[in-house]
Amino acid sequence: MAMKPITFSFADALPKGKDIARVVLLETKEVEITRTKTGGREIRIGIDSFKKMTRRKLQTLFRRVINIAKQNRIRQLSLDMNDFAFAALALPIADIGEMCAVNMQLANYEFNRYKTKPKEGWNTVEKIFVKGAKSRDMRDGFRRGQVIASEANAMRDLANTPGGEMTPAILARAAMDAAEGTDINVQVLGPVDMELLGMGGILGVGKGSDSEPKFIIMEYMAGELGQKPIVLVGKGITFDTGGLNIKPGNSMEEMHMDMSGGAAVIHAITAAAKLGIKRNIVALVPAAENMPSGRSYRMSDVLRTMNGKTIEIGHTDAEGRVVLADALEYSKRYKPEVVIDVATLTGAAEVALGKKASAFFATDEILEKKIRELGERSGDYVWPLPLWEEYESGIKGVFADVTNSSKTRMGGSIEGAMFLWQFIKGTPWVHIDMAPRMSAADGDFLSKGSTGEPIRLLVAFLASQ
Repeated sequence: MAMKPITFSFADALPKGKDIARVVLLETKEVEITRTKTGGREIRIGIDSFKKMTRRKLQTLFRRVINIAKQNRIRQLSLDMNDFAFAALALPIADIGEMCAVNMQLANYEFNRYKTKPKEGWNTVEKIFVKGAKSRDMRDGFRRGQVIASEANAMRDLANTPGGEMTPAILARAAMDAAEGTDINVQVLGPVDMELLGMGGILGVGKGSDSEPKFIIMEYMAGELGQKPIVLVGKGITFDTGGLNIKPGNSMEEMHMDMSGGAAVIHAITAAAKLGIKRNIVALVPAAENMPSGRSYRMSDVLRTMNGKTIEIGHTDAEGRVVLADALEYSKRYKPEVVIDVATLTGAAEVALGKKASAFFATDEILEKKIRELGERSGDYVWPLPLWEEYESGIKGVFADVTNSSKTRMGGSIEGAMFLWQFIKGTPWVHIDMAPRMSAADGDFLSKGSTGEPIRLLVAFLASQ
């Protein structure tokens, strides 16, 4: 059962009561929980300096409010939005409302599906009374933020689900469930369909599993007739053992989240539909399990992909790029305006950037600038890496067109992107290597597990076109 979201109640005056804690911001460095003369509580949060508030700090502040409340088992809060409209930022009020709703819901999320509910209930915030949100723009911002957060948290539910209960077929069913009640059309291709299409990459990776691979197609055509669609492609490896090049145990622990890219595009297109974004949008998810067995693909195998290019398997744990090759080729059928793929592709991206931002690659400077700016605005932070032809030699195959395994330990995220580029050349393209943001890091003020990124960035991009 999905966790119940926070209820926001808009009021002209903030209610008083012993069970409601008022949020107060102060120019100090401390956090204090106090009792008022009337018996109520105040959460006094020090933010150092009002004049030095930034958009990034405000995103974190909204999460801190929820984090502090949960630490003190406070279930109801009250706050005045005027306190969060910092003059130094001059943000539109709709942006503040959206930022508040999104970040508070993200911070409140807990994945407790497999836990026994305690007698005192889950330690989450249930209701927030909001003053200063009378304007239509502010309330529209809250409404938008609620939708985006709901889909981000639904993505987290999928990504956090153990691999034994998240097979390609279950992920396909989740896509259908997500689309229910919207104008999204969902089609799921099985192995026979993929064989006819020549999708040797997906079929090759999925051969070792008892759970057959699926190719999920979601179409939301709300734009003008003839409008070129935006195609989102998400890596859907529902569990990654590494295949015959099996991972060490401590490297396999979070590999039920290797389908985070697939979950992200499923719920990004769902969010777009629920927000009524007037665009033609397609989401594609190549879904497979990478398992070792007598049927598994091997090192030195050669797989033929949908566009005829062959892949020499240098390492069975570099499977994400192999399944994405077929999906990127399929995306060309739509003659897209742009293709954006999202994948937990390389540990090298995390080595390069740590856990605070996703790496990304773009085929032109305009796309690169736009993705960076939208990442900053949305809170799904990203940083560009080069897509230079000089790196192309690193993925040339010996016995096939390309190899999925780098010849060096250096520049791994770049060579992963260069591999994918071979299957999408000629089409405007962005590759987001979200491996650094697959799971929450210290300082995120998020529960352990999936972050829900980069749904906010994807939705911002879809809405900006």
